[in-house]
Amino acid sequence: MQIERIQHSIIRQQLFKGKTILLYGARRTGKTHLVKAIVEEEHGLYLNCEVFQVQDQLSTTNTASLSAVVGHYRLIVLDEIQALKDAGKTLKVLHDTFPQIQFIATGSSSYELIHAVAEPLTGRSRNYILYPISYGELQSALGHTETHAHLESFLRFGTYPEVILRPDEEKKHELQNISTNYLYKDALQYGGMRRPELIYEILKLLAFQIGKEVSLNEISNKTNTNVNTVQRYLYLLEHAYIITSLGGFSRNLRNEIGKSRKYYFLDTGIRNALINNFNTLTLRNDVGQLWENYCVIERIKRNAHHQIYVNAYFWRTYDQKEIDYLEEMDGQLSAFECKWDHQPPKPPKVFMDAYPGSTFQVISRQNVFEFL
Repeated sequence: MQIERIQHSIIRQQLFKGKTILLYGARRTGKTHLVKAIVEEEHGLYLNCEVFQVQDQLSTTNTASLSAVVGHYRLIVLDEIQALKDAGKTLKVLHDTFPQIQFIATGSSSYELIHAVAEPLTGRSRNYILYPISYGELQSALGHTETHAHLESFLRFGTYPEVILRPDEEKKHELQNISTNYLYKDALQYGGMRRPELIYEILKLLAFQIGKEVSLNEISNKTNTNVNTVQRYLYLLEHAYIITSLGGFSRNLRNEIGKSRKYYFLDTGIRNALINNFNTLTLRNDVGQLWENYCVIERIKRNAHHQIYVNAYFWRTYDQKEIDYLEEMDGQLSAFECKWDHQPPKPPKVFMDAYPGSTFQVISRQNVFEFL
């Protein structure tokens, strides 16, 4: 079954408007499939930058040599462009020399692209992220009833394209394959990480702390490394699209926690692969953590797909009053509490008193479709 990716139509709408398109996202999320579909639709040229021959062809800024590569195509895709030496300079030269051509570049490491590509392309690019398949994309393909029926599976196995519709045992093998052979490749190769075992140690610690504030000192002590190294690895893992984080919201109250961060996995299946636990929800004691992770990440996808720009936070006080997820847009605060089983909404009085006019909603499996 074909699942239409929302970013496909968004990118199609931005073609031939004078901007190079940069598509980020973790490996195996479907970037290559998406851009190859656009190449086929536009009769363009696809170049895999991890192939040595392509690297050699694009290793020059000589316009005559580049003209021989681009030929008469109107659209050219440069897949996994971080593999190119001086990728930013190459893209800038291509963009400026061939304004009639639509260039699309993909990369699995935004750390590398931000530093090597984005700066030279300032004002010349449009940037997009391809996440694992979203609830909205599945709902369009399967319908509301069937998508909702698969919620437990999404929490256990995530929504990577090559995982989502397989039998359970095959899902486990595929997730172990992705997490072992693909997930950390760019962080190691392009981020300068020299200790692959430290990646696993940090991620495994984060996997048990979903929904909790993460102590860098605690991770540092448990991994026997310094805090600066932990910070660097977390930064690179975020830019390799393995994890993401929320900061604490603090404006009015003296006892609000504002400097801590909570970390979430961009795919719950990868999180479960790290701790080797794919048990059904009735056999787990981390359903609340999984549900919070799923809701937060799916909301991030939903906002990105609909180009809704918000400031996202969590909220907590030192005396343990808390809200899982908070959005600020146009001065309006929207608060959400994630509960797998529906519970009557009970917003923290201290929050509502401090921020009058804010909204509050409990997100459960019964009403999650309204949230996503």
